Amino acid sequence: MAERYISETLNRADAEFELTLRPGRFADFVGQAKIRERLELSVAAARGRGDIMDHVLLSGPPGLGKTTLAYILGAAMEANVKATSGPVLAKPADLAGMLTNLEKGDILFIDEIHRIQKSVEEYLYSAMEDFAIDIVLDQGVNARSVRLNLPRFTLVGATTRSGLLSAPLRSRFGTSNRLDYYSTEELSQVVSRSARILNVDLCEDGAHEIARRSRGTPRIANNLLRWVRDYAQVRADNRIDREVADQALAMLDVDQQGLDEMDKRILSTIVEKFNGGPVGLNTIAVSVGEEPDTIEEVYEPYLIQQGLLARTPQGRTATAAAYQMLGRTPATGTQGELL
Repeated sequence: MAERYISETLNRADAEFELTLRPGRFADFVGQAKIRERLELSVAAARGRGDIMDHVLLSGPPGLGKTTLAYILGAAMEANVKATSGPVLAKPADLAGMLTNLEKGDILFIDEIHRIQKSVEEYLYSAMEDFAIDIVLDQGVNARSVRLNLPRFTLVGATTRSGLLSAPLRSRFGTSNRLDYYSTEELSQVVSRSARILNVDLCEDGAHEIARRSRGTPRIANNLLRWVRDYAQVRADNRIDREVADQALAMLDVDQQGLDEMDKRILSTIVEKFNGGPVGLNTIAVSVGEEPDTIEEVYEPYLIQQGLLARTPQGRTATAAAYQMLGRTPATGTQGELL
């Protein structure tokens, strides 16, 4: 009876684990072939030596798999992953607490590592190179420095803005890997895999329709899949083909290019209110009611990638393709506001 209970418990745990859409091993990770190959090689070499991996930096836009790869590395190295983020590490004591609780071979994952305070970042230098940190005890004339040795660990840093990393920190990573946007074919594989986990009846053309509107980002693809699944459950007898996917995404105001309502609002603001630009980022943000950082990091990259928006030293300008998409004639002159 006890063995049967344990077996049933483990089976339930495995089933619950499979419900997550995040891949748990390299074999299930779609896309980023060169990065995946490099990381697999590093893991094989480290395990062959019985040693830890070099520190790894993962950069790129949100939603492309940086966090997923960190946990895959932990599983491949059979190591515990201790996760935190740059803004959380507000003072050196916060980082010291994380480091001193690590065990040999653990992976410390720091998301948004570019947002670490400078005073905290400097503690990382000796921790990454010498696996030790210096703690100052007492104050004034009684102050003294004590060096604490740390277990050998691997730091995996993730950032959406690698340009904000300081040169000393960047140079201490053994490998630096930039994740790129996914192709429609790769996203179709991501959506199909997620559909199997969610037990969704998804046709190949339905997966392709969701994938091509996902802005090259797996996280967006999975979010859209969840919405289309709900739509199909209520209005399409739980089956998703191209037509059902198109109807569901139209309800979300996601068009054929993957542009949503805010994308179109940004473009129409530049075209209609500022004669196509150039116009400053802060002015656009006030006009559309969104934070400047959100526009710059979330919306602009895809609009630029699609050739609908251009950055100039004077500000943002709408391209001829943006006018065509909005059904308007390009302006003969330009006016706007400097950055």
